[in-house]
Amino acid sequence: MKASEYKELKGLRKESLRDNMTDIEVALTNIGEIATRNIAREEQPKGLKENLRVAKRGGGVAKGARDLYEKETKKSAFSKDNALKYQYTDEQPKIESLVNK
Repeated sequence: MKASEYKELKGLRKESLRDNMTDIEVALTNIGEIATRNIAREEQPKGLKENLRVAKRGGGVAKGARDLYEKETKKSAFSKDNALKYQYTDEQPKIESLVNK
């Protein structure tokens, strides 16, 4: 899932996505990032295509961890809830007219 899609799922606008992840969501993100970084250090990819392959492999490591977590806990690793419980109010401030005073 793209970051923009994930933010939409959680109902976020400008807030930090990571700040609004649950503990398991952060852990899985970290696993994917660390795996990608370690694969890249080992293989030293050159160019966009090679780096994309490495990133997909790192994401595959996180997916494996996610699948195992969900199998063992019988819970989804992803939540629509945002951890900081942001709620938006779309009300515009009312400006009182001073014309009648």
